[in-house]
Amino acid sequence: MRPFKHPSITEFALERVLYALSDPLRLDIVRRLDQLGEASCGELDGGRPKSSVSHHFRVLRDAGLVYTHNVGTTHMNTLRRREMQDRFPGLLAAILAQH
Repeated sequence: MRPFKHPSITEFALERVLYALSDPLRLDIVRRLDQLGEASCGELDGGRPKSSVSHHFRVLRDAGLVYTHNVGTTHMNTLRRREMQDRFPGLLAAILAQH
């Protein structure tokens, strides 16, 4: 499997982050990752089709919210909490507090 592309912290754009979080499924994925720490795509898909879930994870990765890496054939995901805090102090914490 080829590695996933992740933007550097200097490439994070507020508009992209807010767009990524505007979708209920993506917001749920971020909230669940906040609770779990790390999870596979399958654990977070909510029973949706793989193609749909792949799109949502790509949007989250492109925004800088999620880091995805391969463990064998499984894609494992974590929040890029520290990088988000460095780029947009308090934003992710404020969003996650609104549940």
